[in-house]
Amino acid sequence: MDATSNLPPVLEVNGLTKRFGGLTAVKNLSFELRAGEIFGLIGPNGSGKSTAMKSIMGIERPTSGDVVFQGENVAGLPAHKIARKGFGMVFQHSRPLNRQTVLENIMVALLPDSLLMLFADKALTERAEWIAERVGLAAVMHRKPPTLPFADLRRMELAKAIARDPKVVLVDEPFAGLTLAEVGIFSELISSFRDEGKAVLLVDHNVKSVAALVDRVLAMYLGEEICTGRADEVMRNETVRRVYLGGAIETSARPETSFADKVPLLQVENLSVYYGKAQALDDVSIHVHQGEFVSVVGLNGAGKTTLFNAISGFLPYSGEILRGGESLRGISPAKIARRGLVQCPESRELFGEMSVRENLDLGGHHLSDAARPKQIEWLFELFPILRERQGQMAQTLSGGEQQMLAIGRALMMQPKILILDEPTLGLAPVILEQLSKALEKLRQTSDITVLLGEQNVTFALPHADRVYVLEHARIVWEGDPARFAAEAGEGYL
Repeated sequence: MDATSNLPPVLEVNGLTKRFGGLTAVKNLSFELRAGEIFGLIGPNGSGKSTAMKSIMGIERPTSGDVVFQGENVAGLPAHKIARKGFGMVFQHSRPLNRQTVLENIMVALLPDSLLMLFADKALTERAEWIAERVGLAAVMHRKPPTLPFADLRRMELAKAIARDPKVVLVDEPFAGLTLAEVGIFSELISSFRDEGKAVLLVDHNVKSVAALVDRVLAMYLGEEICTGRADEVMRNETVRRVYLGGAIETSARPETSFADKVPLLQVENLSVYYGKAQALDDVSIHVHQGEFVSVVGLNGAGKTTLFNAISGFLPYSGEILRGGESLRGISPAKIARRGLVQCPESRELFGEMSVRENLDLGGHHLSDAARPKQIEWLFELFPILRERQGQMAQTLSGGEQQMLAIGRALMMQPKILILDEPTLGLAPVILEQLSKALEKLRQTSDITVLLGEQNVTFALPHADRVYVLEHARIVWEGDPARFAAEAGEGYL
């Protein structure tokens, strides 16, 4: 970075704002990017990182602000015109021409804009072959995309982005779905773009991989900049750590030896899950005892939701998932839920045009006429606000109230095992406190078993007896919360 700091910026983003109706996804964002520099955008899910990148590239039209490339304001131009000026973008999701070979896909990216020059010549073919070799596709350049492993599809996206030798390369989530070894290879490739003098703007959920690669990083939250600087400085910033971790870590674990069941209530053994060719979980094993609260912590994209969806029967997998020693393979999600394993999803999935009470009644429809009022009364003691709001339509509730309703509806099913997926996502501190008190009451007054997935470790750990850290599709740490605070907390980011 020292060698480039005196160079004029090749890209200047000033006051970039993007609104979708009443939602401001990016607010007054400003930064500079120089040739031979890798600049990272980081932040939790929903921070506005990808929206900012798409607004720069012209995929989304900015509401206001300037995007100045080599002295020219290109804000608001369509994406194809911005690309012609010297931009290349590596999209998160591969969109190859499946009937063409890898080489032909690259050649399409190289074709001139003129309709009079649509036929490839020898020079264009040689250039495409050189690019294929450049990104590690030489051995598969004559194969078609459906036959390629996921990592090679990502390489092809890199090849298409650099085909026309852009001055600025925008890379969206390059590490998603890659193994740890593949992350290292891709990091080297992206570093080589910098060595060639290109300016690189990088967005990824994998904070550690981004931090190891970039010269500078800008941390975002709710569409706004928190701070900008060297990665190590930004990671130590108190606001950044609070956004990712939530604050100071407190624990109140019960020892694992206090759970007397001979066979854990839930066992996940050597679980692997793929989305197409992208590996989302790699040989994951966890166990949960009856009555135990276990937290799976990890940054966005680590694989928490995939793990829970596999347990709930929504995804195919290799490995084993056992409930009380019996396999759940082949059992439908509905039967799994009816047998007492209930998930409260990150997306809540409420019926917005139905009332709070109607949503709760749906959760408890299987209960007897005598049991239903008792369960509702117990639930209203756990979440008093739901009693006040029971006649209100779900879609008119605040985000925190909707989260309480989603958990309440799951509890109306009287689960033996409750899976909570990112319950704190997007909630205000006062709501977090209410949710925390409800979980603590649930822990102290019931024999329910809870599996909690969270990025916010300071919410997750006070309610945890044991902790698993999920990082890049693998379990990388297991232990009690106090050990996490001592050993793993500092390196969590």
